[in-house]
Amino acid sequence: QVQLVESGGGLVQPGESLRLSCAASGSISNIYQMGWYRQAPGKQRELVATITGGTITNYGDSVKGRFTISRDIAKNTVYLQMNSLKPEDTAVYSCTFRTYGGIYWGQGTQVTVFS
Repeated sequence: QVQLVESGGGLVQPGESLRLSCAASGSISNIYQMGWYRQAPGKQRELVATITGGTITNYGDSVKGRFTISRDIAKNTVYLQMNSLKPEDTAVYSCTFRTYGGIYWGQGTQVTVFS
């Protein structure tokens, strides 16, 4: 079974940057959207960013102007460049691949921003 594997999370200070990656362990066909979601303790999961068709991006209001989503479809990989990180960005970040047959989720990677 194909899995999504995230990497790049960690512990950083406010203002620093991180780059998350999410790669599929095998081939996935008909991907039309890739994305990132996050969930902080005690809070609901929220949209971080999606990229549809390779060019149409959408961002959550709290990350606009700071985060950038991109993808390498040949590698079945999606990236999230996170700049100017804030303590409120602390969460588990999970990637998604949406296909016409269903959705794949990664297990998540922890991002912690502390002073």
